[in-house]
Amino acid sequence: MNENSVETAKAGTPPGEISCAYRVLRYSPNLVRDEWVNIGVLLFDPSTGERRLRLIEEQDEYNRVRRLHPHADEALLRALRDDLEDRFQSASARSSNGGNASWLQLLGKWDETLSNALQLAPQKGVHATDLDAEMERLYADHVATQRAPSRVGAPGSRAQMRSYCSQVFRQARLWDRIEKSVRVSEFTFPGDPMRLDYSYRRNGTRGFVHCLSVTRAPTDAKTLAYNAERITAKATLKTEFAAVTDVLLNAGNDRHCFVRDTLRDAGIEPVPMEGFAVWVAKLKPLLQ
Repeated sequence: MNENSVETAKAGTPPGEISCAYRVLRYSPNLVRDEWVNIGVLLFDPSTGERRLRLIEEQDEYNRVRRLHPHADEALLRALRDDLEDRFQSASARSSNGGNASWLQLLGKWDETLSNALQLAPQKGVHATDLDAEMERLYADHVATQRAPSRVGAPGSRAQMRSYCSQVFRQARLWDRIEKSVRVSEFTFPGDPMRLDYSYRRNGTRGFVHCLSVTRAPTDAKTLAYNAERITAKATLKTEFAAVTDVLLNAGNDRHCFVRDTLRDAGIEPVPMEGFAVWVAKLKPLLQ
């Protein structure tokens, strides 16, 4: 959708909604074959410059790219989000009008500055009431790994867990107070692609919340524990951590005990998804 199309859509925007634009980011390592796979979505409000950017980050998503392109540059893909966000922030910092015009101008030159293996699909317009919710929908439609329907109650992926946790934060009216997708590189090493799902601040304490799929990837508990220890050692504020688990940890299950003990030794509180809404309700008055 071109600029005129966006303006036309804006004129017919229903009450309570905003007219947005989005572009799907594609990975195409072989330009001759013209074969690509969708790896991300950029959603933004052209009138304000407010934006949301999401790219693949789960291992099964990288595996899907590699199945389609066996020689895919995974290091490039893992570093891409930070690279693009740094470009946007640099452009905004140089702007004299709040940054919106500069990063949108940079967007117009993306096709010239991106790697040959990375492409932007044509811009399209969409009406939305909430950018975060719309991003979830667009990402699910265009990028997320498609799976066969699972049985009722089957443990979900981290993406499904994050979607639920985000809904709980919104319903508690804490969404605007929560930092999302927090880089850990400031506490570990430059270039570290790891991100923690949420962060908050209360009374001189910085808290971190991360979703952990015990059923699918119990060893991720070790990575989370490592990051928690690095953050605690380097943070200027007191820290606290919670890991939202897809299942209630069972003392009779060796795998669950491994996760529980790994988290406990790093000072991380396990919170099962079934109890997350109650946990957030207890957190809410502390953030007032």
